[in-house]
Amino acid sequence: MCGCHDLGSVIQRVSEGAPVAGGGEPWHRYYATGVPHKISIPNLPVHGLLGEAAAKHGRRTALVFLGRRTSYRALNRAVARFAEGLAALGVVRGDRVALVLPNCPQYVVAFYATLRLGAVVVPTNPLYTESELAHQLGDSGATVAVVFDGAFARVDAVRGRTALRHVVVAPLADALPLRARLALKLPLARSRALRGKLTTALPEGADAVRFADVPRRPPRGGGAALGPVSPRTAVAVLQYTGGTTGTPKGAMLTHRNLVANALQVRAWYPQLRPGRETLLACLPMFHVYGMTMCLGVAAAAGARTVLLPNFDPELVVRTMRRERPTLFPGVPPMYQALMKEAEKHGPALNRALRSVRYCISGAMRLEPETVDRFQELTGARLVEGYGLSEASPVVLANPLNRNARPGTVGIPLPGTEVRIVAEDDPGRDQPYGEAGELVVRGPQVFAGYWHEREESAAMLHDRWLFTGDIAVMSPDGFVTVIDRKRDVIIASGFSIFPSEIEDVLLAHPAVADAAVVGVPDSYRGETVKACVIVRRGSRLTERALIEYCAARLTGYKVPKIVEFRVDPLPRNMLGKVLRRLLRDEPQAWEGSGSASFEASGSEEAVG
Repeated sequence: MCGCHDLGSVIQRVSEGAPVAGGGEPWHRYYATGVPHKISIPNLPVHGLLGEAAAKHGRRTALVFLGRRTSYRALNRAVARFAEGLAALGVVRGDRVALVLPNCPQYVVAFYATLRLGAVVVPTNPLYTESELAHQLGDSGATVAVVFDGAFARVDAVRGRTALRHVVVAPLADALPLRARLALKLPLARSRALRGKLTTALPEGADAVRFADVPRRPPRGGGAALGPVSPRTAVAVLQYTGGTTGTPKGAMLTHRNLVANALQVRAWYPQLRPGRETLLACLPMFHVYGMTMCLGVAAAAGARTVLLPNFDPELVVRTMRRERPTLFPGVPPMYQALMKEAEKHGPALNRALRSVRYCISGAMRLEPETVDRFQELTGARLVEGYGLSEASPVVLANPLNRNARPGTVGIPLPGTEVRIVAEDDPGRDQPYGEAGELVVRGPQVFAGYWHEREESAAMLHDRWLFTGDIAVMSPDGFVTVIDRKRDVIIASGFSIFPSEIEDVLLAHPAVADAAVVGVPDSYRGETVKACVIVRRGSRLTERALIEYCAARLTGYKVPKIVEFRVDPLPRNMLGKVLRRLLRDEPQAWEGSGSASFEASGSEEAVG
C-alpha cells in the first residue's frame, strides 16, 4: 500500500499508552490505565486497516455470518477481486458507490473495494422508501449501487432520477454456508419460509448485475486503478445526516477522519488482545456508529466480527451462546431487550452473556439503571459515549474503569478538544457547570458537507465543530448533554427530522396544518408524535393517518402518536412553528390524542 505507515507500531504505542507531549487536560487523570493522551495518526487509507489486519492475522476469522466464516486473508482477496470488478464497471477514483445493504459479508467487501479504487462509499439505509432513495442517490451522484435483493425494486424505480449506471444485486442467501444454501432449496415448509426471508425474486429481464458475477468481469485496461489517495484530504465516505436544517446532506468523511476515530476508539480499550477479540455487530453498518465500530475498530483490533443483518433478541442470544463475543457496541434498546431475554431464559442465558467484556453505548441517552442491571447480569463494563456523523462519529466516552459516571457522556477521546461556548457568543467559553453549545475539535472532525458551503460554514469555525447540542462540563471534564438546539428526534439511535414528516402530513388532503415533535419513550428514548389540525369538513382517523405515513416513510419515522387539535399550532411572528412549546405541553408527554376527528368549524389560517 502506497504511503502507508506501519499500523502495528501505532497500535503498539496505543496499547502501551506512550506519553505524548502537550497533555495535562483535567480529564486525562480519569483515563483507564494504558490510554494515551494523544495518538499519532498514520498516513493510512481506511482499507489499509484491513490490509494490515490481513498481514498480521491472515488465518484468523474476520467475519462470521449466520454460520459462514471468512478469514482475514480470504476477505482481503475478495476485496481485491471485487475492486477489479467495480473497475470493469467503470468505477474510477472519486466516483460514488452507494451500498444499500444490511449487515452482511457483501457490505464489508463492497465497502473496502470501493475505497481501494479511491472511490467514495455512500452508506444507505436498505429500508428507505423510493423518495428517500431518490434524494440520497441523486444528491450523491452515485454511479453504482450495490443493493440487497429486497431493495432492488425500490432502487430500480428511481434509477431514472439518479446518475446510476449499474445496479449490483447481492442476495443475502449467497452469503450463507454451502450447506445452508442447499437446505434453502429443499421442498420443505421451513426451507420455503427461510427462502422468503432471505431471497427476493428479481423481475424477469431486470437490468442488474449479480454480486457474485462482478469479480468475474474482465478488467478494463488490465486491472483496477489502485493509485494512492491522500488520506488527509480524500473523501472516503459520504455519510448522510440532517445537519442543522433537517434536509439530509452528505457529511464528507476523509480517510484520515475514519482512521483517526477507529484508532481513538481502539485506544479507549487498552486491554484488547490483538487478533483474539470477537465483536458482535448488531449496529447497522450504514449508520456511522456501526461503520466505525464494526468495520474500523474491528479491523484495527484484528477482531472476529459476527455480523447480524438485523437486531432480533432471540437471534442475538443464540449467536452469543455460539460465538461468545467479547465486545458488544450498541444502543440502549439493545441492552434493554437482552435484559428482558435474560429474565425469560434465566441462568443459562446469563452464563452466555458472561463472555462480553466491554460495551459502549451511543446515539441516545443511557439510563444509569440500565447500566447497573446490565453490568450485574453480564459482568461487562457498559459505558455511555457521545458522537455525531460529522465527527466520524465518536467524540466522548466514559472511561472503561471505575471512573465512569453514568448519566454523563464521558470525557474527550485521545487527541480530542472540547469546549462549552455561550450560545449568544461562540467566542466565549462558559464557566464549568453552566450550559452552552458543545463544540469539538480533533482529527475525526469532517471536511464539510457535500455541495453545501453555507451549511459547512455554519458548522465549522477554525476547525471547531459546532454540534448544536447544549451541554455542561464539570471541572474535571465530564460532559452532560442536556438538550439539543435542533429539533431532531432520536429514536432507537436513529435521527428523525420533523420537517420531513411534516411535509408528508401536509400533503394529505384532510390535513390543514401539522407539526411533529419527539416525546419521551422509555424504550426508544423518544418517539414521534404528530400534532394535526384537520381541514374543515374533513374526517380523519389516527389509524388512517399512520397508514398514510407508513406508505411514504421508513418505519422508524412514522408517527406513533397522533394528536388532533382544535387550537392553532403555536407560531412565532414569522410563522415558524414553536415545537418547543408543543413538547412542553402536558398532553405532549402523555401522548393522549383522539382516535379520530371530524372538523366542522371554521378552518384556521395556516401561516
